[in-house]
Amino acid sequence: MSYGLLKGKKGIIFGALDSNSIAWKVAERAYEEGAEFVLTNAPVALRMGELNALAEKTGSDVIPADATSMEDLGKLFDHALAKFGKLDFILHSIGMSVNVRKGKVYTDLNYDWLTKGWDISAVSFHKVMKTAWDKDAMKEWGSILALTYIAAQRIFPGYNDMADNKAYLESIARSFGYEWGLRNKVRVNTISQSPTPTTAGQGVKGFGGFIEFAEDVAPLGNATADDCAGYCITLFSDLTKKVTLQNLYHDGGFSNVGVSDKVMKRYEK
Repeated sequence: MSYGLLKGKKGIIFGALDSNSIAWKVAERAYEEGAEFVLTNAPVALRMGELNALAEKTGSDVIPADATSMEDLGKLFDHALAKFGKLDFILHSIGMSVNVRKGKVYTDLNYDWLTKGWDISAVSFHKVMKTAWDKDAMKEWGSILALTYIAAQRIFPGYNDMADNKAYLESIARSFGYEWGLRNKVRVNTISQSPTPTTAGQGVKGFGGFIEFAEDVAPLGNATADDCAGYCITLFSDLTKKVTLQNLYHDGGFSNVGVSDKVMKRYEK
């Protein structure tokens, strides 16, 4: 069901790869709610994914951009601004760890790979916002979101340096979000989503276990990618104008549960 929550709003969505991507689901839902947007991902990701199909479905332009490249980001924002004028929303749904992909354990990280993953997963969010800032690209009361995971606060073996990346991402959101709020009332938040079987998530060793455990702990069960898309829409909408600098848990209650009855029964003798 559409409520018209984003009617007339314009934005940029980073990170849609295929139909498993949260960014993909957000784009579909944003379109249903009346938004127009530019879709973007790194050139290599575009070759791997199916973004043209999403673009056709939503009537969107696809602009390749490496989110770690200020030059690419500049061209992306110039295109969006020429097409739409100032923007109402941005979604940053980007994350990658070379160490995870290559099977390096946390106690034996490759620091060159660490730097690359840190740049892609966290610093890119700063670069996106700096580009928007320098070009005065956001309307008043706009909304900027990034996706994160509770491994930024708690240990999840196998999540590796991605946990550090997410912690830094959340800090960037707060620090830059403060400046955005003072400048023109733009709000900046992160959504700490349930473990979700995206293409990137499934690359983490033991991620299936994360999903099953969270499902057994969360009183409402895991939030799906579709659920997350709906939550993003509310945060892009005018209904959440005073929500900013927050790390918002969207996890079925998992983040506030120490242990569930279901998990306890496994250990009862």
